[in-house]
Amino acid sequence: MAQLLESLSRWLVNPRTNPLAAWHMRTVAGRLKKYGLRYEDLYDPYYEMDIKEALARLPSEVVDARIQRLKRAMDLSMKHEYLPKELQAVQTPYKSYLSDMLALVSSMFFRTFHFIP
Repeated sequence: MAQLLESLSRWLVNPRTNPLAAWHMRTVAGRLKKYGLRYEDLYDPYYEMDIKEALARLPSEVVDARIQRLKRAMDLSMKHEYLPKELQAVQTPYKSYLSDMLALVSSMFFRTFHFIP
């Protein structure tokens, strides 16, 4: 029974096998492109300490680009506007810049607090 639930949960979140997951990813990508954001820009460093630490370890150019994207998105939102279509076409909402560092920081915190060598 546990194996069935595990395979069902993997199927539900996999956009290659589940058309609803693929539709959701396309919808989220479209909304992020309108404001020029990446998915990882939505992570809140004040909510999770792992994200805060991972952002602190990234190069300053990457963090500055993230801040600029967030500022531009807030400005566009306040003006009730979107990015021009030409700029929306070149946006990469699922291009990762934080996940590798976040995995490293999470594993370090896990080892530290669970005393694993």
